[in-house]
Amino acid sequence: MPETQFFNEMFAADGSVRTAYKDIAIWLDGLPDGHLAGKSHEAELLFRRMGITFLVYGHAGANERLIPFDLIPRVFSAPEWDLLAKGSIQRVRALNMFLHDLYHGAEIVKAGKIPAELVFNNEFYQIQMHGLDVPGGVYAHIAGIDLVRVGENEFYVLEDNLRSPSGVSYMLENRAIMMRLFPDLFSNNAVAPVDHYPEELLRNLRAVAPADAGEPTVVLLTPGAYNSAYFEHAYIADSMGIELVEAADLFVRDAHVYMRTTEGPQRVDVIYRRIDDDFIDPLAFRSDSMLGVPGLLSAYRSGGVTVANAMGTGVADDKSVYPYVPEIVRFYLGEEPILNNVPTYMLRDPEDRKYALDNLADLVVKEVHGSGGYGMLVGPASTKKEIEDYRARILEDPSGFIAQPTLSLSTCPTYVDSGIAPRHVDLRPYVLSGDDVTVVPGGLTRVALTEGSLVVNSSQGGGTKDTWILQE
Repeated sequence: MPETQFFNEMFAADGSVRTAYKDIAIWLDGLPDGHLAGKSHEAELLFRRMGITFLVYGHAGANERLIPFDLIPRVFSAPEWDLLAKGSIQRVRALNMFLHDLYHGAEIVKAGKIPAELVFNNEFYQIQMHGLDVPGGVYAHIAGIDLVRVGENEFYVLEDNLRSPSGVSYMLENRAIMMRLFPDLFSNNAVAPVDHYPEELLRNLRAVAPADAGEPTVVLLTPGAYNSAYFEHAYIADSMGIELVEAADLFVRDAHVYMRTTEGPQRVDVIYRRIDDDFIDPLAFRSDSMLGVPGLLSAYRSGGVTVANAMGTGVADDKSVYPYVPEIVRFYLGEEPILNNVPTYMLRDPEDRKYALDNLADLVVKEVHGSGGYGMLVGPASTKKEIEDYRARILEDPSGFIAQPTLSLSTCPTYVDSGIAPRHVDLRPYVLSGDDVTVVPGGLTRVALTEGSLVVNSSQGGGTKDTWILQE
């Protein structure tokens, strides 16, 4: 029977199967004993054969691992998806306008809608981007919006990812493996496709190429094979039919970027970069970077090349700015936000800090510049010692933290060692901006495989699921 404490995506409160999951329920009921175990093993072998791994930092040996894949898809109806898609697009439109404003007139700061220090003293604000008119006004060409569900039509945005959101390769491969293992499931359900994502991304990147580019050349810039997401970099470049390059493959001449090829230098018009701001150009940012292209920022500022996502986007997805996103939507679009923010306590504020310190056992506390689930306190799942240690960190640097209530994340049926059981999930839809703003019908569903855990990050032991959007 489904639990009552959390919203169960498959079962209603009375135990009946929700409409979107009716075919999944019939399918599961008809499976012979041991079938899912066999298919799960087969899926693991396929992932391993394809080399779909990620690197876990901070562990002995920093081992490459497979992200566990769950065979039971997460399903959304068309109306549910329509709400999420419209809300995600609205949010990304507003954040792109926010970034343009920050690096130009900063009207939102002048209007008193967001404190100046949060923006201009933010470590991700790049003064080098000030006054630069980026092509099409697009700063975040690829955005990942992390969402959780707590009720029938209740969704919350956990965070915005505007720098170099990862996970797309898993969205695409999860679907490919599901179609390979269970073709009959797809013939019985009108599931929206996701395999056009690389084509859509390439179209949007070409749309923001410099005006004199002609037939634009797009490349993907990776830090190299030792990066945790290198598999994804290679996978996406291959899927798009573009070159995967490292810094040594590129050079700047006469305000343009060129790629070294066996046939001589070839001009590059758009760089899809998976390198952090600090390392992308040693002449403009960290001088000790071996991963960047000297002079890239200068070429960018001269209009000789487009960089996606733009440098300086991190200020808009910083957790200290997150509480202001609803107001950002209102300010630039004159609309009410479609998707809710999680109520957030800013620990630099004495009142918020006092409340948080008094209630650490019930809250989730995050570093404002953190990512990947690292450096986070989940109060209800923490020991007294962990809470007290974290309290000391907060007191040392209150402005470095935010706190949020522990949300009752929805659950989805998941195949685990004990059989099929509910596990908590989130969702990362991918929003693409270029000549228009679109969202791929699906996204990456992450699942907390440990019973009772709310932490879905792959780096923290989470897995993934295929995400189905049912077409009407």
